[in-house]
Amino acid sequence: MEAMIFAAGLGTRLSPLTDTKPKALVNFKGKTMLENAIEKIISAGFDRIIINVHHFSNMMKDFISNLKYDAEILISDESDCLLDTGGGILKAKNLLIKENNFLLYNVDIACNIDLKKLYNFHLNSDNIATLAIKYRNTSRKFIFDNNLQLCGWKNFNTNETKISKNFQEFNAKYLAFSGISVINSRIFDKITETGKFSITPLFLRLAKSEKIAGYIHSDCWADLGTIERLNEAEILF
Repeated sequence: MEAMIFAAGLGTRLSPLTDTKPKALVNFKGKTMLENAIEKIISAGFDRIIINVHHFSNMMKDFISNLKYDAEILISDESDCLLDTGGGILKAKNLLIKENNFLLYNVDIACNIDLKKLYNFHLNSDNIATLAIKYRNTSRKFIFDNNLQLCGWKNFNTNETKISKNFQEFNAKYLAFSGISVINSRIFDKITETGKFSITPLFLRLAKSEKIAGYIHSDCWADLGTIERLNEAEILF
């Protein structure tokens, strides 16, 4: 079972903690965010983990080289150019080839989601991508139809809306992405984007012709991306 941890971000919202270290090495609950993510993923049965690096990449490489876990841990090196989430998985394509499906996990989240259950849900579908989603307060949400097929995205602050496929408004579900997904490797045959790009518009483009579905969870979840939220999550978990 393969997984990729997105750990290359600049972490500017966590400044000054990230002025001297990468976001992934900021402490949470007595360990780095990266260690928490790795242990969460390994506990679900994943035994091959790819980690992308950019900000303070040499510090990240040194830290990863000293980790002792019962899993193969590889680095996707974005030292020269930060590629965002979509560009990140494309860069790691040659490392994500041993299995037909792989987990994606943002390093700056904490959650109690059963990752094995999410993974098995995806395996029992023919989705090209399955997104962990949750009812929570946020301005940006994905739009799903009654069958939890991805139909679009909306920013409720600006009313900007992007529609992938038609849906009935009275049946529409607006849910927030939890930064965790399971992807089928055939997605690489569908990617036409190059360089730096986000995975969100990729999902929205592919949803026009491919099955991209939501997996609703009610588990405890927190964004660790700001100092305020990091402190709140220390109490929550």
